[in-house]
Amino acid sequence: MNKELIINSTSGEVEIALLEDKQLVELNKEKLNNEFSVGDIYLGKVRKIMPGLNAAFVDVGYDKDAFLHYLDLGPQVQSLQKYVRMGLSGNAANLSIADFSMEPDIVKTGRINSVLKPNQQVLIQIAKEPISTKGPRITSELSFAGRFVVLIPFSDKISVSQKIKSPDERNRLKRLITSIRPKNCGVIIRTVAENKLVADLDADLKTLYKKWEATTRKLASAHAPQKIIGEIDRTTAILRDILNEEFNNIVVNDIGLFEEIKSYIQKISPDKIHIVKHYSGKIPIFEQYGIDKQIKNSFGKTVTIKSGTYLIIEHTEALHVIDINSGHRVNSDQNQETNALEVNLEAAVEVARQLRLRDMGGIIVIDFIDMTLGLNRRKLYDMLREEMKRDRAKHSILPPSKFGLVQITRQRVRPETNVQILEKCPTCDGTGEIRPSILLTDDIENNLSYLICEQNEKYLSIFVHPYVYAFLSKGIFSKRFRWCLHFRQNIRIHPQTSYHLMEYHFFNRLGDEIKM
Repeated sequence: MNKELIINSTSGEVEIALLEDKQLVELNKEKLNNEFSVGDIYLGKVRKIMPGLNAAFVDVGYDKDAFLHYLDLGPQVQSLQKYVRMGLSGNAANLSIADFSMEPDIVKTGRINSVLKPNQQVLIQIAKEPISTKGPRITSELSFAGRFVVLIPFSDKISVSQKIKSPDERNRLKRLITSIRPKNCGVIIRTVAENKLVADLDADLKTLYKKWEATTRKLASAHAPQKIIGEIDRTTAILRDILNEEFNNIVVNDIGLFEEIKSYIQKISPDKIHIVKHYSGKIPIFEQYGIDKQIKNSFGKTVTIKSGTYLIIEHTEALHVIDINSGHRVNSDQNQETNALEVNLEAAVEVARQLRLRDMGGIIVIDFIDMTLGLNRRKLYDMLREEMKRDRAKHSILPPSKFGLVQITRQRVRPETNVQILEKCPTCDGTGEIRPSILLTDDIENNLSYLICEQNEKYLSIFVHPYVYAFLSKGIFSKRFRWCLHFRQNIRIHPQTSYHLMEYHFFNRLGDEIKM
């Protein structure tokens, strides 16, 4: 499979598009001022204990207090709290976790008021970003994710990714990690660690251990609520998690970000450094790679598949609902059951893509077209499971019910990606009434006259909708040609597909827009 990562960096956010065989499958948006990201570690203060919920609300500096359930404390929370107290008092500066005296594990059936008290300072990690009206979801079972392994302080367990199937390879990796892991630290071995050398695993583990030491050093001068250490940015995290041999292109339009990514790839996978490319074209990068068009075709309430099948996607507070419709796709040579199976199998592929693309989490209910044969329902279930294997989010799929409904639960750690694709009416601007379209060229000419004759502007460029561009430029004696003769100046006209029909803008020689 051919994978590409196209990165569009603007002043306010970074948009990251993942393409598989030129098809958009993931769209991530990272705001540059986002203060709460999954993986960030904070020193928080317990605001309120809720015995009925067996949970606590913790102040981490957000408008809404973060939610910490007893089961998210982690079995070794007593050891963590002891270490934090020593760190806050300045006694942990030279203390290694290997020399630390561990406390007993807490029981799973315990109560949170036996572990935490109001106004107590706690070291926590963001597990879910703030979503809707809810504050962040947090955990005190800290983890540091690397390229090949995940380091878990105050643990002694070594786990291997279930996607590594070979028993020999699983045993090899366990033996290697057992020999190199720091004392009192647990390790999760990630899928990409398969067949890697001990030197690669050791380097990754040492990097993560240094990150943990940096966290503890900052405790001496910390005051809750305060961020102690931040997770790497979204772009780097995606590269860390999914970069593999199938990648053959990483294109970014920002030179600074390009250098950062190149430096990171040099560290984690030097043999892939050649795939990182800087885009400097005049056409916006998402338009150049056809991503803008795919976004507009893939978001919204109705999503159409090429064959005519379409999906209706609705969102509620409790769950997401997807309805499958065959549209005009009907094969008269086949019976209804066969037609339903073909439509459902095709829709299953698109459903799996939509879940990744929109990052839909929680409960998803899919209403497929009814099928009477159990064998066909099994085929649909197998197809959906196969397509969902590429989804990095944790998920669970139930077989189709007798009503044709498939239920999926999918991990939700950040707000759903939502792109508004409905556009304001290009002619009435939402009022229901428009100026006569015949006056468009007169308006442009009047503005040209003002800019050239009164403002003495040179080297003007006009960006318009492609249809208007064709109208203004067609023929030998085109409208543009007449303007050039009239104003005795070369006037450049450029098509811009993102503009609506009646939209136009003027730009000077430096490429700066001239506000009218």
